[in-house]
Amino acid sequence: MAQTITKMENKREAKEAAPDGPPRGPSVARPRSEDGTWALTVMGIATILAICYFAQETLVVILVSVLIAFILDPVADLFTRLRIPRSGAAALAVLLMLAAIFGLTYLGINKASNLLEELPKHSSEIRQDFAKLTRKAQSLEALNPAPEKGTVKIRQSTNWADLLTRGFGSVWQGVLAASFIPFLVFFMLTWQEHARKATLGLVAPENRRAAYVTMGLISSMIRNFMVGNLVIGLVIGGVSTVIFGVLHIQFFYFAGFFSGFLSLVPYLGVLIALLPPIFLGIGHLSVVKVVWIVATVFTLHIVSINVLYPKIIGGRLRLNPLTVTLALLIWGWLWGAAGLILAIPITAGMKIVFDHVEPLKPFGAWLGGEQPPNGDAH
Repeated sequence: MAQTITKMENKREAKEAAPDGPPRGPSVARPRSEDGTWALTVMGIATILAICYFAQETLVVILVSVLIAFILDPVADLFTRLRIPRSGAAALAVLLMLAAIFGLTYLGINKASNLLEELPKHSSEIRQDFAKLTRKAQSLEALNPAPEKGTVKIRQSTNWADLLTRGFGSVWQGVLAASFIPFLVFFMLTWQEHARKATLGLVAPENRRAAYVTMGLISSMIRNFMVGNLVIGLVIGGVSTVIFGVLHIQFFYFAGFFSGFLSLVPYLGVLIALLPPIFLGIGHLSVVKVVWIVATVFTLHIVSINVLYPKIIGGRLRLNPLTVTLALLIWGWLWGAAGLILAIPITAGMKIVFDHVEPLKPFGAWLGGEQPPNGDAH
């Protein structure tokens, strides 16, 4: 009797547990749709780009201040080791920076005024050169067929000033934004320990070690990038000064170092670096000297990009050439000339973060030159 009751209860429980309808085959796990994930990723990237575009003045000032703070940090540490309080050491470092900027500005204005005084002496030669260029341009224009009657020809000229001042609506806005940089640098140098500890406090305890390592790598990368650019600029400037001195260009020492540091600007640098020696040599330059100047600037630029950059700072950045080109294109579009200067450290910092966040490691491998995970799959 007990066995009969137990069988009946087992049958009832099996019937209740069985699903309604006909029996189904073995369940197959459906692949999870990633359309929503990719849509959210695209929306997130678009939002970040929009914020960077509309907040360009603020973000450029903050990032420039960060770079300068990394440059001045060793100076502030030196003053701190001399038993000067951290706030006083930071203030002295900022004051030294401002004194150097004002000194270079005064020297540049002084040399420019001397140059303007020299220009009238060579005005006849300059007019002759412009007359030759005008005749050549007219001869070339005569070779082109005249436009048909009734057609309207529109020429759009490139305003280089707009590119160089991209990110600042006016000179006044640029000066106002730049005036915040010394104060931001001072507070960054003074409160760096507090900022580091507070930032780590925002991270979950199990991820703080990875965050600490990431912050250390980013700091090392930025410092190496700034010091490396300074060293490369000094090397190129020194070589340019020697060559311009041999060519007997007026104020060759001024033209050499300015040309050397302007050459570090990506893409535009190789053209902008030609301006100081050619401008200072007006009235004294022959065709041979102009060829020597162009060859010097182009050669030094190629050597700096292909030899000095990989040797001095290439190991820290670990960015492949495609990433560098895309970064310069995107950040140059967003922030103009400032974006071209900040593109490399921003992208290198992003790669360091991606390399230490597990879901983002494939993106870090894409930005870098190392073999990505599962790279043997074809």
